[in-house]
Amino acid sequence: MAMNAIRFHEYGEPAEVLRMEQVDILEPGPGRIRVKVHACGLNPADWALCRGLFPGTLPRGVGLEVSGTVDAVGEGVADVAVGDPVLGAADYAAGHSAGAADFAMLKHWAPMPADLDPIQAAALPMAVETASRGLAGLGVEAGQTLLVHGAGTMIGFGAVQIGLLHGATVYATAGETYAERLRALGATVTSYGGGMVERVLEAAGGPVDRILDTAPPSGVLPDLVRIAGGQARRVFTVTDFASAGPLGVRSVFDADQPRSPGYEVLGEYAQLAAAGKFTIPVARTFPLAEWHTALEISESGHARGKLVLLP
Repeated sequence: MAMNAIRFHEYGEPAEVLRMEQVDILEPGPGRIRVKVHACGLNPADWALCRGLFPGTLPRGVGLEVSGTVDAVGEGVADVAVGDPVLGAADYAAGHSAGAADFAMLKHWAPMPADLDPIQAAALPMAVETASRGLAGLGVEAGQTLLVHGAGTMIGFGAVQIGLLHGATVYATAGETYAERLRALGATVTSYGGGMVERVLEAAGGPVDRILDTAPPSGVLPDLVRIAGGQARRVFTVTDFASAGPLGVRSVFDADQPRSPGYEVLGEYAQLAAAGKFTIPVARTFPLAEWHTALEISESGHARGKLVLLP
């Protein structure tokens, strides 16, 4: 049997190396499940894979976030059965294909609540996992002050909500697209650009306890360290790994990185999303065949929310 999948056979610019093609539907290996894909969330990380991030066996696919129905289970899988609705992360590192396909292999998953729309479900996995990992790395606790820099990104938007749910007082830097929505959630919001350090320090009444950087790299980490009162270990970046080490800023590559909850919390946040207590904004959906349009919008930097493919 064959299916449609978006794949690349060599590294390069996504628009040049990606194509939709017919590929074999494989059986899931041990500890994996195969799902019929309902929706696939897209991220900048997908395009980074095309350019050589985490190189591996080629060809391989894109689409890290999936919602779907279990179609087959691999050896050792006992928590789901064929026909169960799930959401989770595609096993992109295994090569062949990923979530942007008719069927996908998942390496992490959680039950999809009946009240959760599959499109909203496909927007959750990466934002929840990455934001949770960053906040765990910082050791964010109730009563602390937290700044989320880049709260208009989907990871940042999720981190604001997770920080608030943990009992932190949350400050956020964001553009106008999401400023009012972030304020409605309970965050104190200020803009990027000149004077940001002073605006945050004034709003917080002094240095902030913990800072999570989710914005695209822009050379701002030294400013974030200033906002943390000069304490670089109180800053964690999920994007600017090149600058983090020399400054002493935390990242997932730290040797002393604490154990992260990662995808273990995905089911919890799926339940919260189903209850209307957690959300990742979805901007647009596209048929699988229109992946190139989604790519263009994503690469423009003006997606204004999650872009989702519908096989």
